[in-house]
Amino acid sequence: MKEDLIRMTPRWVPQPRAMVFFTGLCEIASAIGLVIPTTRRTAGIALILFFIAVLPANIQAARAGITLRGRPATPLWLRLPMQILLIVLAWWSTR
Repeated sequence: MKEDLIRMTPRWVPQPRAMVFFTGLCEIASAIGLVIPTTRRTAGIALILFFIAVLPANIQAARAGITLRGRPATPLWLRLPMQILLIVLAWWSTR
């Protein structure tokens, strides 16, 4: 899966392999932050920024026909509403 994620990283992103590792750490840290009441708000806001930051990679994957684990990336007509839903859920989690 790591190699698939590297391929979906836009060309203008420096060091795609390191960026995939970094975004994975961000996901784990945010998940932990959501379950701790004192960090929930910060984690939710961080997730919103994360979902916005990874959107170009999701667009790149859909437009370039990149596969993830042998399956096509989520089409844009579905991916964009999903990103909005994830942002709304992350915002909801901050309340």
